[in-house]
Amino acid sequence: MKVFRCLLSALAHCHAANDYKNGLDLTLLFYVAQRSGKLPDDQKVTWRKDSALNDKGQNGRDLTGGYYDAGDYVKFGFPMASTATVLAWGLVDHEAGYRSAGALDDGRKAVKWATDYFLKAHTAATELYGQVGEGDLDHCYWGRPEDMTMSRPALKIDASKPGSDLADETAAALAATSIVFKTVDGSYSNNLITHAKQLFDFANNYRGKYSDSITDAKSYYSSYDYRDELVWAAAWLYRATNDSTYLNSAESLINQFGLQDWNGGFRWDAKVSGVQLLLAKLTIKQQYKDALRGYVDYLINTQLKTPKGLLFIDLWGTLRHASNAAIIILQAADLGLSAVSYRQLAYKQIDYALGDGGRSYVVGFGNNPPTHPHHASRSCPDAPAVCDWSTYSSPDPSVHVLTGALVGGPDVNDKYADDRSDYVQNEVATDYNAGFQSAISVLVTLGY
Repeated sequence: MKVFRCLLSALAHCHAANDYKNGLDLTLLFYVAQRSGKLPDDQKVTWRKDSALNDKGQNGRDLTGGYYDAGDYVKFGFPMASTATVLAWGLVDHEAGYRSAGALDDGRKAVKWATDYFLKAHTAATELYGQVGEGDLDHCYWGRPEDMTMSRPALKIDASKPGSDLADETAAALAATSIVFKTVDGSYSNNLITHAKQLFDFANNYRGKYSDSITDAKSYYSSYDYRDELVWAAAWLYRATNDSTYLNSAESLINQFGLQDWNGGFRWDAKVSGVQLLLAKLTIKQQYKDALRGYVDYLINTQLKTPKGLLFIDLWGTLRHASNAAIIILQAADLGLSAVSYRQLAYKQIDYALGDGGRSYVVGFGNNPPTHPHHASRSCPDAPAVCDWSTYSSPDPSVHVLTGALVGGPDVNDKYADDRSDYVQNEVATDYNAGFQSAISVLVTLGY
C-alpha cells in the first residue's frame, strides 16, 4: 500500500479513500470472530461456532454472550466495557463515516453484542458480574472455544466488594450506546440509560478498585485507579441525558480528585484525556482544551517514536496505544486545536498500521499481513480435527483468517516477528481494535 500526501490550502491527506473504508468494514469482522455464546443466523465469520453456552452466575443467572477478550476465552468485563465505550464513541461522533463505508449496521451490532451482555451481567442495582472464566485455567487450554471443558467461574462486584472502575466503565458504555440507539430503538436506549444510572450510583456510593474484589483479574487487567472512570461515566451520562446533575458531578469530582494534574493518556484503564475531550466538547471551557492541547503537543514533540514515526507509548501492544492516541488527537483536531499538525500525526499512526510501516499489521488486509496471530480459535482446523498445543507450536500459518484484527505491533526499532508464541507483539484483543476502529471512522468521515 502506498500513501500519497499533498498540500492544498491546508494539509490534505490523499490516502486512497477505499483503504480507510475497507479497513473500517473489515475491522468489525474481528468482533464477529470474538463473539461468545449463541451465534446469530447472520454470523459472518462462519468458522466460529456456538460456545460457552453454560456461562452462569449464582442461581443459574444467564451470563452467555459478550466477547472473548483476546486470543483466549476469558470474558474480562473492564476491558470489554472500555471497548464498547470507544466503539460507541466512534458511532456517535462519526456515524457518517460508518454510513459511507456501508458499515453502520455492523457497527451497531458490534456494540450491542457487548451491551446486551452487560444488561445480563448487571443483576441488581449494586451487583455486576465482571468476569467469566479463570485466567490460569483458560491459558492452559489451546483449542476451539466450543470444545472447552474447564471450569468457568463467574466473578462479581457488589456493595461489600466494590469496583467503581468496572461499574463506571460499564455505565459509560451503556450511556454512550444509548445515544447510538436513541433514534433506532428508543426502548432499548432507555433501558441502557436506566442501568447506566444505577451503575454510576453504585460506583460512586461504594468506591474501590474492581481488581481488589475480583482478584483473578489482577494478573491480567489490574486497575491503576478508579477515579478517572467516575468522572468519565458522569460525563457520558451528561452527554446521554443532558441532565446537568451529571455535569456537576463530573466537574466536582475532577476538583476533588485533582484530575487536572494527572498525566494525559487514554487506554482501557486510563480515561484522563477522554474526560478532557468530552468536557471540552460539552462545556466549551478553555481549561479542558488547554489540558488536551498539552497532552497532544507532548505527543507531537516526544522523542518516544520509532524510526518510522510510530508513537511508542508502551511495548505491550504498541499499535493499540498509538491508535488510542490517534482517536484523542483526531477528536482534539475536530475541536479546532491545531487541526493540521494534529491530523498529520494521527494519520501517521493509522497509516503505519495499515502498511506504511513496511507491512500491514491488520490480519487479512494490505501488504504482507500477519498470518500467525496469538489467537487459539483462529489457529484451529475445523472439527473433528485435533487442535491442541501442537497446533500452537506449528510453524504453519493459522488455518482461518482472523480478518480485521490489529496485532500488538513492533518494538521501538520497528522490528516485528509474526510469531504465534509472541503475545506481546502478536496477540490481538478487543480493546486493541477499538481505538483503531474509531480513529478510522474519523478519517472516513473527513473524506480521506
